[in-house]
Amino acid sequence: MSNTRGLAVIIPAKDEGERIAATVASAKEIPGADLILVVDDGSGDDTATIARDAGAQVISHPRNRGKAAAMMTGAFAVRNREISDPDDAEGNPLGHRALLFIDADLEDTAVNTAPLAEPVLAGEADMTIAILPPQKRAGGGFGFVVGLAKKGIKELSGFEATQPLSGMRCLSREAFEAALPFAPGWGVETAMTIDLVRQGYRVREVECDLHHRVTGRDIKAQLHRAAQYRDVARALLVRRLRARRHSRKAGGHRNHRGEGG
Repeated sequence: MSNTRGLAVIIPAKDEGERIAATVASAKEIPGADLILVVDDGSGDDTATIARDAGAQVISHPRNRGKAAAMMTGAFAVRNREISDPDDAEGNPLGHRALLFIDADLEDTAVNTAPLAEPVLAGEADMTIAILPPQKRAGGGFGFVVGLAKKGIKELSGFEATQPLSGMRCLSREAFEAALPFAPGWGVETAMTIDLVRQGYRVREVECDLHHRVTGRDIKAQLHRAAQYRDVARALLVRRLRARRHSRKAGGHRNHRGEGG
């Protein structure tokens, strides 16, 4: 079992002023959550002010740096807090918080991410991934990015991902550290799954009743999906090259020992 003391909810957010207050309020109801941290990733609206007024702690990037960077900013802020406050009132080590990453547009359903934290806090899983039900709002893409991510994860780790791009995940501190450095941008979830499974960490999918804003099919949405595809493809390429280097290195060691050729 990992040395886990509680739960930090980290919410990367950009231009979510209309939804962030409801998401924060709902996240505060998650059992065991003693820290709600919103990372305002260069928003052009009042996301940061609204999140702070709703009771979250807020860190702001002066410019947009992407989802992966916002996730790391939040996790490192939690770690710094633990370093400055390592013991309880009786001087006992408190350990690390599990890290629950959730999307900023979940609104009232954010509390339904609670089942993600339970296996991690119990030491039964190192990372959990939310499986969402069919969304109530119309929209969505054509499945190209999801298909690319699913195929790549299966190829490189053997893991059968149901919803490979799901941003709702809970990690132990050990799993978070093992997943660094994060793949940039929208490739972060795909890369995280591959990297942790390949290292032997226990990854579990959990059904959660979550609803969020669904991306449409206008030009802005298509550009967003193109960026997703680019980032996922880049993350997969990096890991394919890494796997080939590892395979060649392993083959060279065998040959050096006179084994297998």
